Amino acid sequence: MKGTAIALFCMPENGHFQRMRPLVAGLAAEGLDVHVMTHRKFRAAVQEDGGRFFDLFGKYSLEHLSDDSLPVPSRFVTYAAAYAEPICREVQEIGARLVIHDSFALVGRLVSLLLDIPRVNVCAGHNVTPEKFVPLLRKDPRVRTSAECLRAVQTLRNVFGLADASPFAYLSPPSPQLNICCEPPEFFNDAERKAWEPVAFFGSMRGSGTGDRAASTAADPVGFAGRGGDVVKAYVSFGTVVWRYYADTALQALGTLADAFGDRDDMQAVISLGGAEPGRAARAGLSRRNVRVENYVDQQELLGQADLFVTHHGMNSTHEAIAHEVPMVSYPFFWDQPELARKCRQLNLAIPLTGTVRGDFTRSDVDRALDLLRSRSELMKSALSRARAWEEGVVANRAAVVRRIIQLVG
Repeated sequence: MKGTAIALFCMPENGHFQRMRPLVAGLAAEGLDVHVMTHRKFRAAVQEDGGRFFDLFGKYSLEHLSDDSLPVPSRFVTYAAAYAEPICREVQEIGARLVIHDSFALVGRLVSLLLDIPRVNVCAGHNVTPEKFVPLLRKDPRVRTSAECLRAVQTLRNVFGLADASPFAYLSPPSPQLNICCEPPEFFNDAERKAWEPVAFFGSMRGSGTGDRAASTAADPVGFAGRGGDVVKAYVSFGTVVWRYYADTALQALGTLADAFGDRDDMQAVISLGGAEPGRAARAGLSRRNVRVENYVDQQELLGQADLFVTHHGMNSTHEAIAHEVPMVSYPFFWDQPELARKCRQLNLAIPLTGTVRGDFTRSDVDRALDLLRSRSELMKSALSRARAWEEGVVANRAAVVRRIIQLVG
């Protein structure tokens, strides 16, 4: 199979690409010619992982479609209808015998259908199935579907024969050939696993355990001022995508956390804004004598130092915390985050900050969460150790998953 071409599609979402990287590296290490069709901001990482970079959005622009649909991934539906045929010709020219795509890359699914070659679907989140999430999206107040997107849906149905086409068709259904879930299998019950069959579990970490270190985008390494004694080191981050839809809620939550931490002499905190630009005044309003606010941080580095992690429960962040055995305080916003937060609480890996999604909370609620964290310290320590072993186990099995993928092109 050495030299066999594979087309791998990833939309321009940072978290999705991060989960694709070990897959690219594993296939390239086996000698396959992995053409990674994605955004140019990922060029260096693709080349580092041994893939062959293809500037998908430079040649076929997402912005030129003038689609302002929300949620943003609905624009990927318009993209697929507009560019599937020319992109299909590109894939034909490289002689690809398999398509791998993140679930949001509907264009990859279309290429697989048009060329009649197998596809591997990489799930874009924790247990995100169309059957469960499309009905939720239809009631989501964020939804605003453009005329361009609605026309694209008709094209997908009438020209490409995609019966399930909708503004939410970026939620690709499971592939009949193989589906990749970027978590350990222990995060799925039997019924959930069955819904993804045929399925393989791959994890989301680039390497094994705490040995994984992402390149820092901060100008200087960021750490905690209080490293020893009785100082509790809290890392706080709501990721990047949350700010796209819930910036006001995120700022309010961070403000309350900063107030609560700032009143305590036994704590040091680092807040990451995940690249968001809330404004100079808003950012300054989060700073305290023992609370540092950063635009970007090296999350792996911070988790390696932290005693607790206040998180939205994005999938990458959650599993990175587990790999570092850091107990979590849950404050989910949307998408797969509430369900993953519930799963982590069931597994004794996290405790809730509020009883509702995006719920209001006070400084007293933060204090109660910290007290609960302290009282459950030994239980959570044991649970995190067990869950870290799951993370290491799924990474150790990656070679078998890569061989399974290779069999699809054999």
